[in-house]
Amino acid sequence: MLSFLSIPALPTAVTPTHSSQPLSAEELQALWGQLHQPAALTEIAVILACLGMSWLLVRVWRGRQADPASIWFGQKVVDGVLFPLLALLFALGMRRVLLGEVPLTVFRVAVPVLVSLAVIRLTVKVLGAAFPTSRTVRIVERTVSWLAWLGTVLWVTGVMPLILDEMEEVTWKVGATQVSLRNLVEGGLSAVLVLILSLSISSAIETRLLRGATDNLSVRKIAANAIRAVLMTCGVLMALSAAGIDLTALSVLGGAIGVGLGFGLQKLAANYVSGFVILAERSLRIGDLVKVDNFEGRITDINTRYTVLRSAAGRESIVPNELLITQRVENASLADTKMMLSTVLQVAYGSDLDRTLPELERAIAALPRVLDNPGPQVFLSGFPSDGLELTVAFWIADPENGQLAARSDVNLTILATLNRLGVQIPYPQRVVHAAVPAPQA
Repeated sequence: MLSFLSIPALPTAVTPTHSSQPLSAEELQALWGQLHQPAALTEIAVILACLGMSWLLVRVWRGRQADPASIWFGQKVVDGVLFPLLALLFALGMRRVLLGEVPLTVFRVAVPVLVSLAVIRLTVKVLGAAFPTSRTVRIVERTVSWLAWLGTVLWVTGVMPLILDEMEEVTWKVGATQVSLRNLVEGGLSAVLVLILSLSISSAIETRLLRGATDNLSVRKIAANAIRAVLMTCGVLMALSAAGIDLTALSVLGGAIGVGLGFGLQKLAANYVSGFVILAERSLRIGDLVKVDNFEGRITDINTRYTVLRSAAGRESIVPNELLITQRVENASLADTKMMLSTVLQVAYGSDLDRTLPELERAIAALPRVLDNPGPQVFLSGFPSDGLELTVAFWIADPENGQLAARSDVNLTILATLNRLGVQIPYPQRVVHAAVPAPQA
């Protein structure tokens, strides 16, 4: 088993005579008898005190406001990871204090139970926070729970050392390395635990980095992604080392992976590299309004492989990061969030433009979303057949709130102003020539 999960043996009165032998019926009966002794009440009282101290510390540390998303505290005091961990530490400390004073029988059952509870809580909380919508997480949670409680029963009954010794005998060679079944199982458990801890630490760091971020959100995002990648890589290497696999043999594998990335996975590698380049140089930031490949939307997330754009209509587009590097991207928020919009209309020939144009500009400037600097302007842009063509240009500072609504407000204001001034909007005019038949002689 993992060294930090190993539970020290009890006094010889209730400990098997050999580490590879399970408890016999007589030893189990003796253990059951000692649980009914008055000394067991002292152990129970000490364990209850440990649980009470853990509950009090977690309650004071968490405060009155519960955070359902917290891995350490959870919705309640006892459903987080911190409570069983503190209880386990207190129990191990009191066990060492009471060692030699009273026969430690209840602790033999309580300590493995607390270990299993801590493992289950850690797995459930971390996987639930990392993959909140995954249905597979529920299956993994139940599997971990069953395995943890089964391991507790096997450890208490003394069957676990026997199983470990038998697994040690099953060996095979992987290259020049001798690997046993016990090494693989312990390595797998170490890998799961290390990956869970890596996910927990990286998730906590990412939450702290992104909390309250405004202008430097992209830099914090790349830092969070880099930390998660480093932690996951270190976790995998530690798990391989715990399984007894020589890490120097991975140099050849690393070269093969590099060749594969260079040829078969070059697009995927290019997207990952482009993602870090975008986050590092900050040419595109979360919240920017951009237009890529005829799709206009606001950047809601920048991942290492793709970027998510959300349009004003609610549609989302997943754009590979390589596309943002190699093609032209229109960014309306890079240097300035102001955006110019325009609308075109026609007025009848003979209209008093010297009066109409200033009135339109004043009416449009009174709208709340239209900026005063630069202010709206009305231009005579053409002389079509039906009337005089006017182009109205105005600026807004919040394009993320929708451009169609701002253009609609301006058009309604233009229509109301023209009606007030008595300026006509011409209808299309067409001249029809009818052929008159010549009179008959």
